[in-house]
Order: sequence, then C-alpha cells, then structure tokens
Amino acid sequence: MTRADAVGPFRAGERVQLTGPRGRLNTITLEPGKIFHTHRGTLAHDVLIGQPDGSVVSASNGDAYLALRPLLGDYVMSMPRGAAIIYPKDAAQIVGLADIFPGATVVEAGVGSGALSLWLLRAIGPDGRLVSFERREEFADIARGNVAGFLGEVPANWEIALGDLSEALPVRGIQADRVILDMLAPWECLPAVSAALAPGGVLLCYVATVTQLSRVAEAIRATGLYTQPDSSETMIRGWHVEGLAVRPDHRMVGHTGFLLTARRLAPGAVLPPPARRTSKTEFSDDDVELWTPGAVGERVKSDKRMRKVAREARALADRAMAPLDDDTDGK
Repeated sequence: MTRADAVGPFRAGERVQLTGPRGRLNTITLEPGKIFHTHRGTLAHDVLIGQPDGSVVSASNGDAYLALRPLLGDYVMSMPRGAAIIYPKDAAQIVGLADIFPGATVVEAGVGSGALSLWLLRAIGPDGRLVSFERREEFADIARGNVAGFLGEVPANWEIALGDLSEALPVRGIQADRVILDMLAPWECLPAVSAALAPGGVLLCYVATVTQLSRVAEAIRATGLYTQPDSSETMIRGWHVEGLAVRPDHRMVGHTGFLLTARRLAPGAVLPPPARRTSKTEFSDDDVELWTPGAVGERVKSDKRMRKVAREARALADRAMAPLDDDTDGK
C-alpha cells in the first residue's frame, strides 16, 4: 500500500497513532487478531480495523483512545533509528531555506535513518531525483526500510549510494540543484560538491556545534565559489492555551543543530569582499582536534544494536508494502 492509498477506513497493515487519556502517544501496526496492551487495559486491533481516521475507541477498561494515521512528523519521531534523526523543526527549515522544489535534483549526505530523505522526497515530488550518500551499509538498510515503511514502497526516483560523497559524487556526473550535507566534517566534501552544484544552486550544511559551524563557514568562504554563508538555528516554544490561562509551556524544543546555507556562484564570478571583517578567521590543528568524533563524544552503536534496528525497519517496510487483503474492505 502506497502513501496515496492511506485514505478511508483503517486497514490491516497500516500504522495508527493512538493518543491515550493523558496524551501519551503509541504507534502500532494494525494486525487482525492482535491486542494492544497497556498497564490499564487492552485494545483489540480488530476494533480499529474498519474505523475511519480520527475515531475514538474504548479500551477494555473504558479508557478512550484517539486513533489517527500518523503524520510524517509523527512517523519520523517513532520509526526505528540507527543514527540520530533530523527533527521535524529542522527538516521543515531545510526544505524552506534550501528551496527544495518539485522536480529538483537533490544530493544529500549522509542518509542516517532516512528522516530527512522522507521530507526531501515529498518536496521534490515524483519528477524530482534524490541521491543519498551513506558510508555505512547498515544505515542505508535502516533508511530504506523506514522510507518504505511510510511510503509503502521504495521510490523509483530515490537512490542510496554507498561510499564517501567526496569520492563517489565526482564519478557519477550529477548536476545537482541542491546539496544537503549532514555530517561531522562537511568541509571535506566542498571540492566534490562545488563541481556538481549548478550555478545558483543551494548548499545547506547541518552541523551540531559552533566549532563545526565556524569551520565550514570559513571553508566555504575560502573557496571563493559561493555567496556569503548564512547561519541560523531553530528553537520552538509551545504555548498552553486554555481559556484565559495562556502561558508558555514549561518545556521547549531547543538547540538541535545549526543550518548554514550558501549559493553557488557562476563560473568565473568573483564575490565582492565584505565591507568589514573583524572576527578571527584563523584556526590551528588544535582547533580542528576539538571536533573530532572522540572529542565531541560521538556515540557509536554496537553492531548488534544496528542489526536489531535494521530488522525492525525491514519488518516495518514489509508490512507497509504487503498487498492489502481485499476481504478487509473497511469492515
């Protein structure tokens, strides 16, 4: 079942998001005869199969659950993860700041767990092309399973290329409209990216720390091939609104990463120098050492954990791509 088929009553094999009495979310895959268990009661999947989207159903103890098909933002927050995902708040900014448009040719690296790939595939549409570079095969397997789990198929316009972008991109002859780099050292890929990115195209880098942000910004300036880089971060603070009780939420989604964008200049174009530069731009080998994987505390998941996540993602994809049982027919 493709994402376009996810309309009408709930059917076996679909993912459904349940909101409990205290707002707790659970996402389940509907299977005939299966039971959803909580510490307060049970809810049969058969009660949900055949119900329309947005239904409220009762568990065995009388608790009411709101049942909805998960939105893309809901899905990426609950899908199996091999690597940290790009949060919906940042994915939305990436799509906007990089001006991802229908029919665009987009290059991304690395693919991680496939969260950003899903947003990019939606933005470029069926006429676009997404090439995702990933060094680790286990991450590629997880991303492929997660994308198929949401879309119901592996899109024909999406390719996962195994290998280092800096080595693999130049031999592929791609002219990209947009390049998205989500990696520890994006400056290492600038020569390959600069050769592949079309004049006027957008380069966007997603980095976690200020030292990475400074290094990639200076590296982009040093090439002389781009406009002055712009950087930002996005923080979201929700509000409690109930009658006249209006106040900020006690929790907020704070820093997750920095977004840096720059546009590719035309061949031979020379950008006018800025009127004033007062910041320190030099850095030493000691500075570089500050954001090596060991220094920033990069957590490496064990092979056993990666195999488990890959199995979960493949199972999710298999259920989503399984043909629908005509006998369910919404009943």
